[in-house]
Amino acid sequence: MSFHLAQLNVGRTVGPKDDPRMAGFYGDLDRINALADGWPGFVWRLVDEGGADATSLRPFGDDLLVNLSVWQDLESLRDFTFRSGHLDVLRRRREWFVPLGAAHTVIWWVPAGHIPTLGEAGERLDLLRRNGSSSEAFTFRDPFPAAPAPAGPVPSEHAHQR
Repeated sequence: MSFHLAQLNVGRTVGPKDDPRMAGFYGDLDRINALADGWPGFVWRLVDEGGADATSLRPFGDDLLVNLSVWQDLESLRDFTFRSGHLDVLRRRREWFVPLGAAHTVIWWVPAGHIPTLGEAGERLDLLRRNGSSSEAFTFRDPFPAAPAPAGPVPSEHAHQR
C-alpha cells in the first residue's frame, strides 16, 4: 500500500480580512496557492465551494483560518514549506497571526487517494496536542515514516472546541 502525507495548519488572525494589517497576507495568498498547486509532490488542497482558497471556511471557530493539503511525501511538503517563496510568507506569520499557545500544524500519513476531511484533520490536531508526536499525528521536528494506519478519524473521548 502506498501513502501520501496530509497536513493541517490553523491560525488565528490579528484581524478580519479587511483589516489593513492583513493586506500582505491576503495580497499574497493567490500567488502562494498557485506555487503550491504547481510544486512537485503536491496532490490536493482544500478550497471553498467556489474553488477559491479555504479562508472563508471556519470549521474550528470564527477566528481560525485553516489550510489542509495532501502531498506525495514529507520531502515534497518540506521543500515547498521551507525552500520556496512560501518561506518568505512563513517568516512574516507573526504580522498576521496570533500565537495559539498550542500546536497549530499537524502532519499524518493517509493511504494514497484518500482525501482527509476537516473532521479527521481536527482529530489529528487534537491527538497531537494531547499526546505529542506519534505515528498518527506528528510535526516536521518529529516525523514518522509511513506505516499502515487507519484512514478515518482518530477515535477520541470527545472533540475539543477551538
